Amino acid sequence: MQVVRKSSFKTTPWKNGGGVTHEALRVPAQGDPFRWRISVAEVDTSGPFSDFSGYRRTMMLLRGAGLRLKFANHGQATLSEVGDLAQFDGALATQCDLLAGACTDLNLIACNGIDDVRARVASLQSPLAVESLAGESLVIFVVSGEAGVQGSGGEAVILSPWDLAVVTRSTAFVTMLQSLEGRAPARVFLANFSDA
Repeated sequence: MQVVRKSSFKTTPWKNGGGVTHEALRVPAQGDPFRWRISVAEVDTSGPFSDFSGYRRTMMLLRGAGLRLKFANHGQATLSEVGDLAQFDGALATQCDLLAGACTDLNLIACNGIDDVRARVASLQSPLAVESLAGESLVIFVVSGEAGVQGSGGEAVILSPWDLAVVTRSTAFVTMLQSLEGRAPARVFLANFSDA
């Protein structure tokens, strides 16, 4: 299990210069093109997104009153609540309009060779068993609260808000998650995909 703490994120400007991204993890670690990366972006003003041709994007609202994405193919997606998700082709010209002030979002950007990113947001009302297929990676990002994570190999970690863990195994595996918060259950972003 690879753990990346929020304190170790690397801050970089957007490709188009319109904002700032805090990169949590990139595979491979250096250079372009990458296979996949996960980052937290600060969106302070409305405007166009960077071109990510050759990639698919999974985006989740982390903080703020929301935003609307308008795509060149005339489609659109609105993220108005923390935890709302959108998945779209990074090659599409995309206009981002803030609904009521600055927002922060989580971005998982995967190359087109990774064609099946299954993403969701879970509220850990009770312990949750997450099943993954052989050869898959499981990305766990804590949106709020604290979560305990236990892998099939017995390794266990505690993740605080905006901490990240990645589990990859050559055989099918189950990862156990549970909230460590007394009052409100932890919320986590989960994504499974195969990067063969």
